[in-house]
Amino acid sequence: MALLNKKDAALLKDPLADNNPITIQVLGICSALAITAELKASIVMGLSVMFVLAMGNVVISLMRNIIPSKIRIIVQLVVVAALVIVVDQALKAFAYELSKTLSVFVGLIITNCIIMGRFEAYAMANKPWPSFLDGIGNGAGYAILLLIVAFVREILGSGSLFGMPLFGDAIEKTGLYSMGYVNNNLVILPPMALIIVGIIIWVQRTKNTTLQEEN
Repeated sequence: MALLNKKDAALLKDPLADNNPITIQVLGICSALAITAELKASIVMGLSVMFVLAMGNVVISLMRNIIPSKIRIIVQLVVVAALVIVVDQALKAFAYELSKTLSVFVGLIITNCIIMGRFEAYAMANKPWPSFLDGIGNGAGYAILLLIVAFVREILGSGSLFGMPLFGDAIEKTGLYSMGYVNNNLVILPPMALIIVGIIIWVQRTKNTTLQEEN
C-alpha cells in the first residue's frame, strides 16, 4: 500500500506549482521581497515557515472541535505566535548571525497570510494528517519561490552564492570583474524581487492553460 493516496499526494504537489501560495494565491509576497537578497536567509525563512505552518495546522486541526467560533482567530494567532517564538529562539541559539540577518522578519511570520489562510481554510475543517501534509505542501511552495528569487538576486546583485564569490573579487578586479563585469546592485533592491516574482507568474500562467481559462 502506498504511503500517500492520490488526495494526500495532491496536498503536497499542488502548492508547488498549480496552486502555489505566492504566484497563484498571491499570499506571502512581503517576505518574498524583503529577505530574498541572500539564498541562505531565504532557505532558513522557507524552512521556518514550513515548520510553523505544518505544526500549526496539526495543532489547529486537533483543536478544531473545541475552539469557540468567536475566538478562533485569536486562538490561531496564539498558536502561530508560540511556534514562531520556538523558531526565533532556535535560530538565536544555533544560528545567531543568520537570526540577526533575518531580524524582525522571523517575528513577522505571525502575520504571514499563508499561515492564517491555511489555518482558517483547511486545518479548521480537516483531520491532523491531511492538515500536516497541507502545511508541508504550502510551506514548500512558498520556500521554492523564495529560493528561485534569491538565487537570481544573489548571483546578479552580489556576484555570489551562499556568500561565496562566483565571478572573482570585485574589489581586486579579478575574474570576470577584470573584464569589466559589474554587479547589478538594482537587483538587490526589493522592487526587483517584485519584478522577478512577476516574471515567474507570467511564465507559469503562459504555460498553464487551466490558469488562462480561469482568467
